[in-house]
Amino acid sequence: MQTVILCGGIGTRLAEETGSRPKPMVEIGGMPILWHIMKIYDCHGFKDFTLTLGYKGEVIKDYFINYYHNTSDITVKLGEGITNCSNGGTENWAIRMVNTGQNTMTGGRLHQLESFLRSEGTFMLTYGDGIADIDINA
Repeated sequence: MQTVILCGGIGTRLAEETGSRPKPMVEIGGMPILWHIMKIYDCHGFKDFTLTLGYKGEVIKDYFINYYHNTSDITVKLGEGITNCSNGGTENWAIRMVNTGQNTMTGGRLHQLESFLRSEGTFMLTYGDGIADIDINA
């Protein structure tokens, strides 16, 4: 089942933290809020994510594009590039990142996903800036 996470808001209440990154990338315990949310869903068996990007969406894209290398032990030989990469992140997630516009409201972000979600049927939706101890399967 697809899990949609809304990640596009500006985050005015966290202005001191969100000048250079979007709210979902504010860190708790060394990892972004977004990672913690995805980990909660992962623990319940949900591994397919669609992220609606807006404000500073490129920060989220860069994080996941570089995730494996940034969480791995690597060996680099100058002139050859990375020659060994091991012990990286073990998450087996499929992540679709959709640019939905910086000023788009929640309903507009969801509407832009219609073509992606129509074939999926039922999906889950959550905000990208809140963490709770919940039983998703309940």
